[in-house]
Amino acid sequence: MTHFTTLSDMIAIHAKATPDAVAITGPSATPLSYAGMQALINNTMQTLNDMGIGRGDRVGIVLPNCPEMATAFVAVASACTAAPLNMAYRADEFEFYLSDLKAKALIVAAGGETPAREVAAKLGVAVLELNPQPEKGAGTFTLSTTAKIDGTNVKKGLAQADDVALILHTSGTTSRPKIVPLTHRNVCASARSISGILKLTAADRGLHVMPLFHIHGLIAGVLAPMAVGSATFCTPGFNALKFFGWMKECKPTWYTAVPTMHQTILSRAANNMDIIEANPLRFLRSSSSSMPTQVIAELEKVFKAPLIEAYGMTEASHQMACNPLPPAKRIPGSVGVAAGPEIAIMDTAGNLLPADTIGEVVIRGENVTLGYENNDKANAEGFTNGWFRTGDQGQLSADGYLTLTGRLKEIINRGGEKISPLEVDEVLMDHPAVMQVVTFAMPHAKLGEDVAACVVLREGKELTERELRDFAGTKLANFKVPSKILFMAEIPKGATGKLQRIGLAAKLGLTA
Repeated sequence: MTHFTTLSDMIAIHAKATPDAVAITGPSATPLSYAGMQALINNTMQTLNDMGIGRGDRVGIVLPNCPEMATAFVAVASACTAAPLNMAYRADEFEFYLSDLKAKALIVAAGGETPAREVAAKLGVAVLELNPQPEKGAGTFTLSTTAKIDGTNVKKGLAQADDVALILHTSGTTSRPKIVPLTHRNVCASARSISGILKLTAADRGLHVMPLFHIHGLIAGVLAPMAVGSATFCTPGFNALKFFGWMKECKPTWYTAVPTMHQTILSRAANNMDIIEANPLRFLRSSSSSMPTQVIAELEKVFKAPLIEAYGMTEASHQMACNPLPPAKRIPGSVGVAAGPEIAIMDTAGNLLPADTIGEVVIRGENVTLGYENNDKANAEGFTNGWFRTGDQGQLSADGYLTLTGRLKEIINRGGEKISPLEVDEVLMDHPAVMQVVTFAMPHAKLGEDVAACVVLREGKELTERELRDFAGTKLANFKVPSKILFMAEIPKGATGKLQRIGLAAKLGLTA
């Protein structure tokens, strides 16, 4: 793979070598070639520069999942700094994020309704209208505005390796969301390492179902395929009813998703075996949260392809570790080997620990953010001796395989006994009636915290709380068995489809 350190260079390499190869397409769309993608980058840069927007300026992007969202991210980041935002935000949330970002402009769909428009007007942020040009290829667009933008000292031209390409906020489940700036060097390093460990080639086709305001969908879904000049089939976002229709049209060799999406796909697979067999996948990829080993086995049986579990976070430009493809060793329950940054295990005092010792997972490398923006406290807590503290607890085997035992903030402290919610999840998932589980801490008047779990049953199955507790009691010490089990039709999820343990007790009204 040719080395590149900016997104524009990445596209230019393929536009020169294979100009007609497909970069982006979508349902019933005219494909956009790499030469077309390069032209779009250059046109977008020129338009933004002419408007008075250049390198280092922050531009919010509020668009639905679509080819234009994917291409706008790459093109805007190549000229200034892209800040994709969730379309589902309310006005108060847009106000917080646009203010916090110090956005100079906001891109919205021409004629599209979003509270972000009014918020931008209130904050004095210029609104840019995106007009799709699907006839010129999926994701092609023009930008227009009636706003008067101060272009004094605008830095024109293509962004450079150490310019910030992408700004995202951490999810902020326990504190105010933190700004994570990621440079072109960061995101390009991550795109190279993901495509490398997945052995992606120009012949691959990715079926993209992840949100495009989230690190997983942006880096693994869009940039990793572009790193090798392969094609991405960009859908309007995850839709279980349409997934297999898209699979038939796309003929993908792989897709990446979060565990809840994989489980939903699995529940509909039996009625779509003809499509699965007609479009064999080279592999499936899962990231963003832990995948139960039982579900991995089921998916591999149905798709007759390996499921590659990866471990990522925003601060690492997504991927940190990943299970390698066969014939290399995959260990169920492990998130694999270092696949991007270096990985080590550290104690609370900042000492690196030997193999097979539990501690905090720490990383360092080219894809790791240089630090949170305007947050000295978070940087002081987050970095130790050049290593970034992930906030995850885990251990490394002697041969470099990482096993996570939980988020440090999610470990349940039941009267001094520390319980990993992942361990409880695994045991409850072994029950044949259980389809989905999330174990979490609930407040307890005397113990401080106690163990609770939300459970979704398989279709047509019945189970009582007592039966499941008794089952868990055969495999877990008594203090780890959930005191409260809630059976639900669906477990509450965050905006990206991840199960969120922190704050779940409050969301469900469980009090001490």
